Amino acid sequence: MESSVSRSTSVVSKMSFLAVLVVFLISSSYITSTEAYDALDPEGNITMKWDVMSWTPDGYVAVVTMFNFQKYRHIPSPGWTLGWKWAKKEVIWSMVGAQTTEQGDCSKYKGNIPHCCKKDPTVVDLLPGTPYNQQIANCCKGGVLNSWVQDPGNAASSFQISVGAAGTTNKTVRVPRNFTLMGPCPGSTFGPAKVVRPTKFVTTDTRRTTQAMMTWNITCTYSQFLAQRTPTCCVSLSSFYNETIVGCPTCACGCQNNKTESGACLDPDTPHLASVVSPPTKKGTILPPLVQCTRHLCPIRVHWHVKQNYKEYWRVKITITNFNYRLNYSQWNMVAQHPNFDNITQIFSFNYKSLTPYAGLNDTAMLWGVKFYNDFLSEAGPLGNVQSEILFRKDQATFSFEKGWAFPRRIYFNGDNCVMPPPDTYPFLPNGGFRPEVSVFASVLLPVLLVFFFFFSA
Repeated sequence: MESSVSRSTSVVSKMSFLAVLVVFLISSSYITSTEAYDALDPEGNITMKWDVMSWTPDGYVAVVTMFNFQKYRHIPSPGWTLGWKWAKKEVIWSMVGAQTTEQGDCSKYKGNIPHCCKKDPTVVDLLPGTPYNQQIANCCKGGVLNSWVQDPGNAASSFQISVGAAGTTNKTVRVPRNFTLMGPCPGSTFGPAKVVRPTKFVTTDTRRTTQAMMTWNITCTYSQFLAQRTPTCCVSLSSFYNETIVGCPTCACGCQNNKTESGACLDPDTPHLASVVSPPTKKGTILPPLVQCTRHLCPIRVHWHVKQNYKEYWRVKITITNFNYRLNYSQWNMVAQHPNFDNITQIFSFNYKSLTPYAGLNDTAMLWGVKFYNDFLSEAGPLGNVQSEILFRKDQATFSFEKGWAFPRRIYFNGDNCVMPPPDTYPFLPNGGFRPEVSVFASVLLPVLLVFFFFFSA
């Protein structure tokens, strides 16, 4: 009897363990897929196209082009770094518009020495100012790729590569494997290379069409879950109808960087500030980020101020402040989500484009600076901010200043999701926002009265 009971108990415990394990796996996969999916840019990706343009005695010449189809995520300086693993024993004889970071062991070659003999080469873009005989179209930008919406003319990067020991026909060539894309913004992952229909090219006079010998595509997607970085921006709020200024949450961008750690943050009143921000270093040394000591410790703060209320319109002022002493943000952008963006009337001193990630839903706007005016967000200091105002037309069916409706639902800066204040701290209408307050005395007295009530009524 005891053995059967213990056996039953063992079976029940095993089933419970399996049930918990299944729930954990399901929840883990759910979290991963959710974090990897960007609802505001559902189709954003980086696509790399590898076009074999001609055959050589031992391989081929190809043009490799990366397209940044992400709406608001750049690859900023110091730019992209591309890697892969050859399928056979290929070597790179020469490159135009890019170069590998290492040559590798080419000792078995006599006479002509390949550009790179590594099994897993790492490629970087050439810098601006490269001699013309080493350039091709869309090269030599230092690896910087701007977003497709903000700057489509600089959203592609190309280089030419001559590959040897690779096969000389469509049937003998093998596509490389294990593509990686590294850069200042981690979290991008390439899928496998897929052979597709050869790319067709139309001549400038549009009278002739040629095509590549062979083409394969590789798609790279961004995942905030894989990036696993601390936040880089936060949001503060204020309004004309309430004196309360809701600041960024404390330690919004990580309190491990506090004042007790040497060099983690810098007080703006520090003597000889310039020498601390830019100390003497060896050429090529990259200094770590240095932010101003604040309560939130974020490099970027976005402030949303509900400024004025008119009969048919209302106005918002947006201020973006840079607290990073060692970084200027060129080609910055901000994405904001608010239901009244479907009735935007005028925007001052910023560029604007509706993202409309889904048909019939127009609540997301992308904002960025006007070229040569405020597209350059300077480092921390008197000039380290940009401002704009937005005029909205009221939709009487939905418009309200109550319950924080006038504040944004979400804000991104340069593709990073900014930390919002808790909803219960938003500025509220003095005559319409009732917030019940319970005193400590009442919270202690109430349980005592209940005990007495039940005791004497028993």
